[in-house]
Amino acid sequence: MSLEIPAEVKVWSQFIHPIVMWVLFAASLYALYLGVLVRRTRNADGEKKKELIKGKFNVKHYQVGSLLLGAMVVTTLIGMGVTYINNGKLFVGPHLLAGLGMTGLIAVAASLSPYMQKGQNWARYTHIVLNLALLGLFGWQAVTGMDIVQRIISKM
Repeated sequence: MSLEIPAEVKVWSQFIHPIVMWVLFAASLYALYLGVLVRRTRNADGEKKKELIKGKFNVKHYQVGSLLLGAMVVTTLIGMGVTYINNGKLFVGPHLLAGLGMTGLIAVAASLSPYMQKGQNWARYTHIVLNLALLGLFGWQAVTGMDIVQRIISKM
């Protein structure tokens, strides 16, 4: 017995992944901004440091990063699932492979949190490098994803 999905659901479900990913790209830029403020706070002295600490940028960065991790993994799976449901296969190409790479990068970057909380600078620098690579891939994914969306729209 197979489940028949209504055509309207199949068509419109294709837009969940790109819309949410654009939101996550913006949230990633916000997380970068918060991360810069965390570093600025850590490196500040005296009154400037006291003032920056009040912003609780470290807590906000951790919270946004945690939400990004979960949302990115789930939305990646949704994108793959919708593609499979609508086409009977995944299109193995640069967009899919880079997306899977991004999912791995964010997972590894987040896994460094316990080491960063213990003051390990190697973990901080690795976290920064991984997330900058993630942002670079994310920007490229946004562009290639819009090509895919345009192809979907042209078939409608």
